[in-house]
Parts: sequence; structure tokens; C-alpha cells
Amino acid sequence: MLVGEKGQVTIPKHLRDELGIGPGSDVAFELRDGALILRKTGTGRGRAIAASLRGRGDVAMSTDEIMALTRDG
Repeated sequence: MLVGEKGQVTIPKHLRDELGIGPGSDVAFELRDGALILRKTGTGRGRAIAASLRGRGDVAMSTDEIMALTRDG
């Protein structure tokens, strides 16, 4: 595997599939005993933000009340 001019390499598809790495995945590199280790660290940043906001809505209005506000504006 060759390293490109910008230090980029392509992770082989079978490894991406096995680890569940896709567009938006977070990964980390570690140097361990002279070997470079790549590991998946979690979901993508956008998914992590959405997950942190899930369940935080505190609006006491019903959906119909909210829709009425958007229609009457």
C-alpha cells in the first residue's frame, strides 16, 4: 500500500466492512511498539451531536399547536 503525497492511504474495503468504518466514521491512530494502530472510536461527529440532543426537547405544546404557529405566522 502506498502513502500519497498528502499522507493518505486507502483502508481496504474488507477491513472497513469488518470494522463498520464508513463515511463520517471517527477513527484514531495510536503508535504501539513501533506499529501504527487504527481503531474506530465511535460514530461520526454529526451523529454524536444528534445523539447528545435526543430527548432534550422541553416544549409543552402539542404538534398541532406548533403547526398552528407556523401556519399563522
